[in-house]
Amino acid sequence: MTTTLIGYARCSTDKQDLAAQKAALEKLGVVPERIYTDHGLTGTNRSRPGLDQALAAVRSGDTLVVPKLDRLARSVPDARSIADALVARGIKLALGSSVYDPADPMGKMFFNILATFAEFESDLIRLRTREGMAIARSRGKLRGKKPKLSDKQQKELRRMHDTGTYAISDLAELFSVSRPTVYRTLSRQPTAIER
Repeated sequence: MTTTLIGYARCSTDKQDLAAQKAALEKLGVVPERIYTDHGLTGTNRSRPGLDQALAAVRSGDTLVVPKLDRLARSVPDARSIADALVARGIKLALGSSVYDPADPMGKMFFNILATFAEFESDLIRLRTREGMAIARSRGKLRGKKPKLSDKQQKELRRMHDTGTYAISDLAELFSVSRPTVYRTLSRQPTAIER
C-alpha cells in the first residue's frame, strides 16, 4: 500500500505569502496538487476550509504534512484534538521532516512542547497588538472607522428626520447607506431642540 502525502499551509493575513510554505512542502515530497491552503485565517480560527479539505483528503495510511506545528494550530487543545483525530483514523502527522509518533513518550512530549510554544507565540502577538492599539489610541492615531457620511450630510439627515416626513428606510435610500448607519448617525447628531 502506497502512502500519500497531503500538505497543508496557512498564513494569518492577506499580506503574507504562502510560497515559502508550499516550497517547503514540495521539498518534503508533497506534490503541488495535494497542498491545501488557508490564506488570511488565523490558527485560532477553527473554521479553516483548507484544513477541512486536507483532513477530508487524507485516508488511513496517508501522512498529513505541515511545515511547522503553528501552521496547523495555535492552541494546545486544538493541536491535540487534530493529532488525536488523525491517529484514530490511522493517519500520520509530519511536522516538517519529523513524523509525530503518539506511542513514543519523547515524541508526545515534543509535540506538546511545540503546541505550547505555538499557543504562547499567538498570545504574545495578541498582547503586542492590544498594546500597540492602546498606544495609537492614546496618541489620537486610532479613532475607529471613518463615518460614511460627511458632517454636512449627517446634519442634513438629522434635519430631514426631525421634520417627521421621512422614514428611516427613506433616509437610508436617499443617502445610500444602511438603516443601522442612519440610526448611528441620528444617535451622534443632536436634535434641533438639544442644540
